[in-house]
Amino acid sequence: MRESPAMAPRRPNLSRPLCCAVFFLSGLVAVTGCNRTPPEPAPSVQADTSPRTTEAKARPTTAPSRCIAELPAAAPKIPPPADPAACPPDPEPDRKLPLAEVSFPDAPNAPRIEVELAKTPPDVERGLMFRRSMADDRGMLFKLDGRREHTFWMHNTCIALDMLFIDDDGVIVGIVEGAAPLTDTTRSVGCPSVFVLEVNGGWARKRGVAPGQKITIPFAAR
Repeated sequence: MRESPAMAPRRPNLSRPLCCAVFFLSGLVAVTGCNRTPPEPAPSVQADTSPRTTEAKARPTTAPSRCIAELPAAAPKIPPPADPAACPPDPEPDRKLPLAEVSFPDAPNAPRIEVELAKTPPDVERGLMFRRSMADDRGMLFKLDGRREHTFWMHNTCIALDMLFIDDDGVIVGIVEGAAPLTDTTRSVGCPSVFVLEVNGGWARKRGVAPGQKITIPFAAR
């Protein structure tokens, strides 16, 4: 997804969409996009050898247009929540987002969760920052700014999260499991996506939710 410079806390100084500017130089146009995610570097013709955290290795499926990142065989250890003393205070504790339901018809027992919808740049930028806890049947669904390989980080985020990267048709293309709180490491699955669903760390594997399955995308999230 995107490389992350050292940044101050979000909103203000949050980690998701920040700004967009277009610069013209020598007849070339360079576009810098910002998201709740860290900034994305320009493509390079050379192989990227920089460190990158991916919880699964991407592979193409039999359909040439589909990329799916498989889960590792062994479940990762889920980090505990951040120490309350280390968790930044919420500058907007009364902020509310619209709610919707997401279901997982391909997973055992077809689990359902209630999600907050983050669609606007400020909401995507803020995400689940400053939360000290989240109910097991809750999550946040992000509608991102286009279908491409996205990257998230855990800046100012105080609870461990699973990040489900989802294509426009509802197919889960990869899952980052148990992202550690208060870390600025960029995380991705190496496949294009349009949505990201964040749930509590360990939730996906515990419910049998895996890449390649479909989830229902609520109409309100489109």
